[in-house]
Amino acid sequence: MEQEKIFERLLQLLSRHYSHRTAGTFVDYLDPGELRRQLDLDHAGPGGDWEQVFDWVEKYLAHAVKTDHPGYLNRMWAGANLPSVIGEMVAAATNTSACTFETAPVSTLMEKYLLRTMLELVGFANGSGQMTTGSSNANMIAMMAARNSVDPAVKQSGLFGRPELFAFVNADAHYSMDRAANILGLGADHLIKIPVDEHGRMDVAQLEQRLATVVAAGGSPFFVAATAGTTVRGSYDPLPPLLALRERYNFWLHVDGAWGGAVIFSDRLRGQYLPDLAQADSFTLDFHKMLGTALMCNVLLFNQRPDILRQVCSAGDESYIFRDGEDGEIRDLGTQSLQCGRRVDSLKWFLDWKFYGQAGLAARVEHYLELCEYAESQVNQRDELEMVVPRESFNICFRFRTPPSIPPAEFNRELRERMHRTGRSLVGTGVVNGELVLRLLITNVNVETPEIDTFFQAVIDTGRELLAERSSRNQASPTRQA
Repeated sequence: MEQEKIFERLLQLLSRHYSHRTAGTFVDYLDPGELRRQLDLDHAGPGGDWEQVFDWVEKYLAHAVKTDHPGYLNRMWAGANLPSVIGEMVAAATNTSACTFETAPVSTLMEKYLLRTMLELVGFANGSGQMTTGSSNANMIAMMAARNSVDPAVKQSGLFGRPELFAFVNADAHYSMDRAANILGLGADHLIKIPVDEHGRMDVAQLEQRLATVVAAGGSPFFVAATAGTTVRGSYDPLPPLLALRERYNFWLHVDGAWGGAVIFSDRLRGQYLPDLAQADSFTLDFHKMLGTALMCNVLLFNQRPDILRQVCSAGDESYIFRDGEDGEIRDLGTQSLQCGRRVDSLKWFLDWKFYGQAGLAARVEHYLELCEYAESQVNQRDELEMVVPRESFNICFRFRTPPSIPPAEFNRELRERMHRTGRSLVGTGVVNGELVLRLLITNVNVETPEIDTFFQAVIDTGRELLAERSSRNQASPTRQA
């Protein structure tokens, strides 16, 4: 098959799939065993068969989850913006690494432009940054930068015989913080999880107590991570009092804005949720979540530290690949990355940025918040539903009300699985104050108030079905004689 025909056929398949992305159900659910049988993954056809290749592509598309579908409400990301999809396809077709200018001249300049733009938007003066594989990786790099800043000898000597280092996070912080503490050799016992207040925010008074305890014992509190939008509840840790504590204890203040950091595009929401962000030491944001860029796309930014990434990440003999730029400017972005090969992610974000602009992205985020306010009001108006905790930002933590005889966690877990298997909707779960919640996230441009109404009606209908089935089973069971 000629190469031109191959691309034509592929684009036809993708175009047909894209045009039906919101039709039908979000998935034609099959149990893993049945799906494995239908895929016939062990099938061995002749090599070099393009018909076989396209057969696998069609199978993939037929059974893929339609993340653009309004029934897909499960994760912090949904279907991707079309400009970034184009960027993703171009990046794949050109197949290069973003680590050096000579192999990726355009993406290098695009990434530098975007980093300057984002630093200016966040308010980080004389800063630096990089695009990473996601906020999990960005959180680790920020923690490593803080570790090496408080004790520069660590890079050469390691943690052996050094003062004990302690990091502090919201008790509901993302698990990437635990993994970062493990990877960096701190140990889980040196990641102090601070209890939250009634709003799910880090309790600053308890943080201050733990900081004082660590210092009194001879330890070094080197890193505090404020979460901007916790994973389950959507709570924002308060930055002004954390900045005040930083003045006393001289720790590095990182802001994990993987989810809720998107408010920076709206002047109104930024002032409401992230006041004084410009004074933090580092900040990370996932473009592939609320902003809709194709997975994965992230930025990590540093304040007042133009050379921190090279100081922290660069190691070993790099002379075979990296070249110095003119006037001391970094020419090859790979020299300040933990990775050697770097995927070209700047193109898709660049195209999104140019297509939507700050105003368009701000309007999107503000509209999502309006939809979340509407969703909360609908839960409060329906007798069958209840909010487990009040909404803090973009997360709706609710559940179906159950009679006293039925454990709510067990019932709502079953309800969620029934909705998934029947293709009605896919919604997330979480635990708040020991209670299982259904976690509704609205980060899908195909969701408006009618789709929210449809979703809640599906929850109610499914809950009624399950209650009716339980009642029927109870009536059919023989009563035990006394």
